Amino acid sequence: QRTANLMNAVAIAMDALFADSNIGTEAIYTDGSGSPVLVRVVARRGDSVTGFGEARLWSETQRFDLRVSEVATPLPGDRIEVGGEAFLIQGEPVRDPERLLWSIEARPT
Repeated sequence: QRTANLMNAVAIAMDALFADSNIGTEAIYTDGSGSPVLVRVVARRGDSVTGFGEARLWSETQRFDLRVSEVATPLPGDRIEVGGEAFLIQGEPVRDPERLLWSIEARPT
């Protein structure tokens, strides 16, 4: 019972964060079939520096958090459009420990 109450509290808090216009924003999510869906995302911009042997490679990346309740299974190759900018999901999306959010990495198209 206590775990269920905690999970409900976490889900309610996540919904409130995504609804806050200072944190969440509207986006269009398009899966591989081409079906667009209006969703809310939390965008986290940041460049990525990856080590490869002794070299360090820089790449422009965008990270998004999506609610599992809105996008059940995001896949590499799916698209997200935010504020007129389009991004292509790359790499495998990862869910948070509570299984409420997907964290995805995308690159501009």
